[in-house]
Amino acid sequence: TTTVCSSYTWPVNGQTYTTSGVRTATIPNTAGCDSVITLNLTIRTNTSSTQTTSACNTDTWPVNSQTYATSGVRTATIPNTAGCDSVITLNLTIRNNTSSTQTTSACNTYTWPVNGQTYTTSGVRTATIPNSAGCDSVITLNLTIRTNTASTQTTPPCKTYTPPVNGQTYTTSGP
Repeated sequence: TTTVCSSYTWPVNGQTYTTSGVRTATIPNTAGCDSVITLNLTIRTNTSSTQTTSACNTDTWPVNSQTYATSGVRTATIPNTAGCDSVITLNLTIRNNTSSTQTTSACNTYTWPVNGQTYTTSGVRTATIPNSAGCDSVITLNLTIRTNTASTQTTPPCKTYTPPVNGQTYTTSGP
């Protein structure tokens, strides 16, 4: 009685079997008479399967606990429930995160279209949104906020005044 995976070559007659069953062979014994040998053969089968997946940046395959950072086809062989080989194929697509930087300046306030937030002070801000591959896109904003200024000048009374700011000549008082 023999149990094997896939196929079995019986040394008695040199035949290879790929299915379970009872086989017999007749060979001469040492006395020159027939010797009938019976083989009770159980053939267990190997199995195979394919997994297709995609991930951002890396993927750890639970079948072999390996982490992959590039796309490709991987295989692993593990025992199946019959104790034979189970060949598992992984078709893996790795998509990548992206990043970008925006530098801008504005007067008094700035509303960033990326996240809809309004800022009133200079600084570095970040936002994370999905990119076209469905992974993270980290966007950095280098923002400079400039503030408006105002000044008042008082001039002595005289008939006309021409300020250096706009070059216009004034002949009346007022703001």
